[in-house]
Amino acid sequence: MAKPLKVLFYVQHLLGVGHLMRAGTLTRALEANGIAVTLVSGGAPVPGFDSGATDFVQLPPTRAVDKYFKVLVDEDDRQIDDAWKDRRRDLLLDIYRRTSPDIVLVELFPFGRRQMRFEIEPLLTAARRDKTDGEGRPIIVSSVRDILVEPDKPGRLDEMVQRVRDYFDLVLIHGDPDFVAFDETFPRLSDIADVARYTGYVADPPPAPGGPDSPGYGEVIVSTGGGAVSEDMLSAVLEARALTSLSDTTWRILLGHNYPETDFQTCKSSAPEGVIVERARTDFAQLLANCRLSISQGGYNTVMELLATGTRAVCLPYAGGLESEQTLRCGLLAARGAMEVVNQPEVSAEAVAAAVERALRGPDHDHAIVDMNGAQRSAILLKEAIERHESAGK
Repeated sequence: MAKPLKVLFYVQHLLGVGHLMRAGTLTRALEANGIAVTLVSGGAPVPGFDSGATDFVQLPPTRAVDKYFKVLVDEDDRQIDDAWKDRRRDLLLDIYRRTSPDIVLVELFPFGRRQMRFEIEPLLTAARRDKTDGEGRPIIVSSVRDILVEPDKPGRLDEMVQRVRDYFDLVLIHGDPDFVAFDETFPRLSDIADVARYTGYVADPPPAPGGPDSPGYGEVIVSTGGGAVSEDMLSAVLEARALTSLSDTTWRILLGHNYPETDFQTCKSSAPEGVIVERARTDFAQLLANCRLSISQGGYNTVMELLATGTRAVCLPYAGGLESEQTLRCGLLAARGAMEVVNQPEVSAEAVAAAVERALRGPDHDHAIVDMNGAQRSAILLKEAIERHESAGK
């Protein structure tokens, strides 16, 4: 019997938690397909996160101090320095050597996470060196979402293409070209087309809707992702409740663990009757399946869960700093009738309330609006890549 494939999967979240959540979804699908995953996270720990991995490794965490991602700090809020970087690089290389993977899977890089190249490039260099030594050579794969943030400097696209050429055997694009093509935000796709493959969107299978005793049944679920950039959204949503036909319905507000504890306690203690304030929950997908309406920021993972469950939705896409991907994705889905959108410049209680009413009046949306088989398809593509690699005898 052939030995199971082993994957070393590196992911780094810096502000929100979406990259880690998507990595978890992919990991669970790979494990379900008989691929053993060592998931290595470099971001802040997320309470309740279930990786589903054979082995989950938490590196000393780092995070960005603001929406521009220029300054990174450690778990004690000290700016990371060269000594810190050296220690983490060495830890990551030790994990690679211990794991001896068949596949090195890196989330987002080289299409993002330039801040982490101090450890990613040594990892990829080690894997490439092993490739030339014959037996034990891993294939190197990039895992990237459907939409990129526009590069902030000339030459960045050239760097991305060169790094794909230098390091990667395969690029998994977690999107659907019939919905939004990757080259709409990465115009150099033709330069890497021979190694790029669309997977479809990545989402866990949706839970079945529950009855009146099931959590979130008939409620409005307000979610803020990681919670680091949710203040404007929260104030508008709380004021909007009284202006909607759901003013007598329970509104459940889920604040991510990046939302400061002092502010969380203030929000919780000041919530009006009928409003529940909680930290993010591990049964979020079940809440979406059971609720009357979702209001969220519209990150990749939340949007995919909304599509999977068929939940009526209002999205307030985050557009701080250089971010544009949520605005683009949500706008395209709104054009297909899958949600109502209030873009950041127009966010107000009145605008949110009006969007809520439009969402309630609108028709049910088509679950098949995009290809959502991305997790399963990723597992298939990785297995096929290994088979090609082994048959080539490299």
